Order: sequence, then structure tokens, then C-alpha cells
Amino acid sequence: MSAIEWLSRSIEPAAIAEPPVADRITIPEVTVTPLDRPSKDRIGLLPSHVTGLPPTIWSNSDEDTLVALVRAERVETLPALQDFLRVMMLAEADPPRGAGPEGALFLARIDKLLDLGALEPAKSLIEEANPDTPALFRRWFDVALLNGTEDQACNALRSAPSVAPTASARIFCLARNGDWNAAALTLNTNRVLGDISPAEEALLSRFLDTELYEGEPPLPRPERVSPLVFRMHEAIGEPLITANLPLAFAHADLRTTTAWKSQLGAVERLARHGAVSENVMQDVYTARTPAASGGVWDRAEAMQKFDTALKSNEIDQIASTLPAAWEAVKSAQAEVLFAKLYAADLQELPLQGQTDDIAFEIGLLSQNYELVARSGAKTGKDPFMIALARGAPQEVRTTDPLRIGIQAAFNGAPPPQVLLNLVAQGKLGEALLRGMAIFHEGLAGDVRSVTDALALFRSVGLEDLARRTALQLLILERSA
Repeated sequence: MSAIEWLSRSIEPAAIAEPPVADRITIPEVTVTPLDRPSKDRIGLLPSHVTGLPPTIWSNSDEDTLVALVRAERVETLPALQDFLRVMMLAEADPPRGAGPEGALFLARIDKLLDLGALEPAKSLIEEANPDTPALFRRWFDVALLNGTEDQACNALRSAPSVAPTASARIFCLARNGDWNAAALTLNTNRVLGDISPAEEALLSRFLDTELYEGEPPLPRPERVSPLVFRMHEAIGEPLITANLPLAFAHADLRTTTAWKSQLGAVERLARHGAVSENVMQDVYTARTPAASGGVWDRAEAMQKFDTALKSNEIDQIASTLPAAWEAVKSAQAEVLFAKLYAADLQELPLQGQTDDIAFEIGLLSQNYELVARSGAKTGKDPFMIALARGAPQEVRTTDPLRIGIQAAFNGAPPPQVLLNLVAQGKLGEALLRGMAIFHEGLAGDVRSVTDALALFRSVGLEDLARRTALQLLILERSA
């Protein structure tokens, strides 16, 4: 079973094994990994020299524990932690204790990437492992449906003897491959056998012959929307709005065939989770001229005016358009992507007053935050933020409780003993997952949790993560 409830039922369930004859049997506690099929848990896209994490991050922890922690990890958090969670999910690492050939941790990592809306990384990770099991193929099939490569998925489904497609998936793929007669025959056969529900029958019937139902009222919204259902509703001219669907569905609205307002809504939603690149966000925001005012239209207009001003290198225009653009991306919670796009250029400009303060704040959200801080020290910017970006906030006096909590983490406060014990036992990945969970309590106002999490990151050498997390906590308006 998966923690992802929206996966298509594209694969028939495996047969259930018969119960054993004996009522009870005692087995010694032995960890076994079959030699003929090693665990997929070791598979990743990012090697240790890229992640900075040792290959042993999982190996001393129990797989069941790690699976539970990964599934529980929040995706609504600061961008620095979202980025780091993605890195952990994509890391090459030795399997945990008790890892079986089914790769439970590997599946949990893929599911968390899907939670984060990271479709392409999830797809690449599945393909690296080879989707040769029903559990993996099911996820790969659905990612293909969401990113518009369903023909490739259907061809693979047809040539995959190890998986058995459900009636709906089989009918859909027969039609996509152009064999409409076989698709209709399969639908009629499964209707007679009672293998499809009335709702599935109604949707598949319209999918196979849309013209037959012209003038009929639209189908009711399905109770459960899977990528397969989503694609068929789109094909019959009754598309489903993605705003209320899981984050991964938002990628479907980024296609140029989608209405621009839907593209804008989707890119903002994905940007909040770091699930889209800054260049894609810029392209969508600047694609057309806003057709109305208010909400997303105003944000697009503000972005366009600033982007045009920056490209023209007109200082007065940049200064007059930057505040509105910054407010727009703050409203969309896309500040870090905005910083990736514009921070470097802004640091080179002779801005003054409010616009200079905004540019400094944007610079602290960029990868070059320390360099920006050293420059800001010459212009009288917030001394605490400058010291924090340099890794020494304890050097600046403050009475703010949150800032005091951050100072403590950089001034020798130890992480909780339970986390130190995990690190000492070689359970680094487990400790980091628990540390991120502790930090989320800090977003709810528990300053001690902020101290504990930041202290853990620094104690294991993740200084950059600690600084960026602390800077974002102070600059961005986020809460639990």
C-alpha cells in the first residue's frame, strides 16, 4: 500500500498468499537480504560528493522507522528545508537495516517527492531503479500521465509482462494506441463481467465516443481523482480544476495549451514548494499581458514591469517597480525563486532607501548571502542579519526571543541528547528527519525547537543549511 492516495489503480492487485498451517512459529531475529535481488533502497540520483551526506545515512536505522519518518515529514515548510528534504530523498545511500527487495524506503522516498510536487526527479529515480514491480510501475505510469507522456507509459504497459493493467488502464491505453475497436470491446466485456464501476463505465464510454454524448450534462465530479481519471476528463472536454487536487497535478496546468490564468495559479503553487525552477516561473509570469486586475493578474503585472525595468537598466524604473514586485512574490510565497532570478543583478545597482533595503533582503535569500551581508555591513543594514549570514549572530546584542533562540544555536547550545545519541549510533538520516520535524514546532512559536534543530544541523556539519534556515525564518512570513 502507498501513502499516496491519489495513485491510479492502473495495476491489478497481487494475489494474496494462503495463510500458514501452523498457528504460531518462533523465528530468530535475523536480518536477511536476498542475494538474487538486492534492495532498491540504495538507489539514488545524487552521490555523496554532491549531497555532502555520507552513504551510511540510513544503514544503521530500521527501515520501518525511516519509512514512518519520511511519510510524516512535512512539505509545508521553509524553502531551505524543502530543498534539503529533496536532496535526502534523492541521495545514493546504503540500505537500512531490514531492507527487503521491495525497497520500502525507496518507495517512501518516491512518494515524498510526489508530495513535494517533484515529478521529474521522481520519474528519474524510478527509471534509475527500473520500474519492474507493480508498485514502481504504478508510480511511473501516473507521473507519465501528469507530465503528458502517457503514450510512452501505455507502450511500456503493453510490453511489461510483470504487471497486469486494470480494465480502465487497459482501455485507456488501447485507445491511446489507436485501437478503438479493441478498447470498445474490452469495455463491453468488462461491463458484462461487472469488473468496472458505473462511474468508470460512464467516463470510459464518453472517452471512447465523445460525440455520442454531445448535449448531455457533464459527469459529476469524481469522488477520487487519480491521474488516469484526470486525463480522461480532460480528453472528453470536462477538465478538472487542479487547485483542489494534490500538488503534483499542478504540473498539468503548465502546458501552453492551458489558460494563462491556470498556468499562473499552478506556477505559484509549485513555486511555494520549490517544485518548479525560477526560469519556468519567470517565463509564465511574463508570457502574456494581464487581461484583468486583482489577485494573480496584479502579481503578473508587477513582475513584468520589474523584469522589463531591470532589463532596460533604468535605475529610476527599477526603484519604482521593485517594491510592488517584491510584495507580489511575497504574496505568492515565491521569494527564494525571485532571489535566484534577480539577487545578483540587484546587488550591482546603486539603489537607495527602501529599494536598497529590499535588495539587501533579497540578497540574504540567495546562495551568496554571506557576500551580500559583508557588503551590507558597509551601508548600515541590520547588524544581526549580517552577523547571522556570517555565522556569528551571538556577536550582536538582541532582546527578541526568536533571535536569542537562534543565537543560542550558534553559540554552543547542544542538540537534544536523543538526537546526539542517534548521530553517535550512525543514524544520521534518522536524526536529520527528526530534527526537521522538531524545527516545525519552532514555526508554531516554540523557540527552543528552533535552537535544537539549528544546533543539530551545525553539529553534523550542515552549516549552510543552518544559516539559510535561520535567515528564511526571520525574513519570510511562514508559520505552522
